[in-house]
Amino acid sequence: MAVSSITIRAVQALEPGETIWDADHREAVRGFGVRRQRDQATYVLKYRVFGRQRFVTIGPHGAPWTPELARKEAKRLLGLVANGKDPADEKAKARLQAADTLRVIADQYLRNAKQRLKPRTYSEVERYLLVSWKPLNPISVFQINRRHISARIADIASGHGTVSAARARTALSSMFNWAIREGLDIPANPVLGTNRPAQPGSRERVLSDTELSAIWRACGDDDYGRIVRLLILTGQRRDEVGGMQWAELDTVSGLWTLPSARTKNRREPPLPLVPAALTLLPHRRTGRDFLFGDGPRRSGDPHRGFSSWSKSKTALDARIAEALGESLPHWTIHDLRRSASTMMADRLGVLPHIVEAILNHVSGHRAGVAGVYNRARYATEMREALQRWAQYVAALPAQKLGKVAA
Repeated sequence: MAVSSITIRAVQALEPGETIWDADHREAVRGFGVRRQRDQATYVLKYRVFGRQRFVTIGPHGAPWTPELARKEAKRLLGLVANGKDPADEKAKARLQAADTLRVIADQYLRNAKQRLKPRTYSEVERYLLVSWKPLNPISVFQINRRHISARIADIASGHGTVSAARARTALSSMFNWAIREGLDIPANPVLGTNRPAQPGSRERVLSDTELSAIWRACGDDDYGRIVRLLILTGQRRDEVGGMQWAELDTVSGLWTLPSARTKNRREPPLPLVPAALTLLPHRRTGRDFLFGDGPRRSGDPHRGFSSWSKSKTALDARIAEALGESLPHWTIHDLRRSASTMMADRLGVLPHIVEAILNHVSGHRAGVAGVYNRARYATEMREALQRWAQYVAALPAQKLGKVAA
């Protein structure tokens, strides 16, 4: 062990196993040293805290560490000692924080979320955290700030729209709130205080008779075509029909009972299926729990409902455009539900509480036990309304959009 001025020449001359402690010039720092172990020279600091001698590694010689920069770092660390802090503990804490990257915490959060979220919701949250926020995935959650988040939200909005940006922001905020509750010593949720992207108001699109007829007639005799027609006839939600299971059906009585875990409001609605709907049900396939889906041929998983929504919707739109000679104005699968409820009320005169019962809406005084009781009591009225609605759909004329507009 030698005591002399630590210079680049002195560091380069070190032999394996040798150590130099800083001395012999006005900038010397007590306890600052450099030692070579095998081929690597490393800058270190020796100090005492609470009566104990401690060592902390500053870094290996080479970019960025030179004798001058390492000496300045040694002074900074000694300043921590003077304030009653232990640099070794601070450095260990920094290493732990650096290991807690956004990707690491997101994976932990997703494992927890998978147990409590519906499959579709979980899939969306996973996509936002691992895809939308991918540029921030390597950064420690302790270093992510509002500027990081605001800039990324702007990029998402520019590339994918404000709705996706707002949902990505919500997913990240939920993850940070969870991480803080799990004990990560993050001062505050960095998403809070960032601007929320402006979102469009709730959609109000109700399809015309001609549009509804065009969609019905363009449906093929495949899983997606049957699903879309069932959505029109029943007014139910996309994933409720796409995830329909044989165990939920009583084809003798013509009732479909959704388990509470698969409904938005956690209620089990027995829905009458009229003959037109029953004819759309596929033949039961051995080893399949679900009526619709990719099946064992593609996924190898018999416990999977329909998932090819985007590709199938694009193909349906193409068939509609070919049949009509022009594309249908933008529409979504959820428009079928809104159109069914509106037309049943406006065209057929179905009473509002019967429409709500069909859609499994629970509002105001219909909440609670009374809502469940009313649904059972209205079973006959629901079946009659759905039968009239099926007849109305079957009678829709095939017309060109241009002819109707004229």
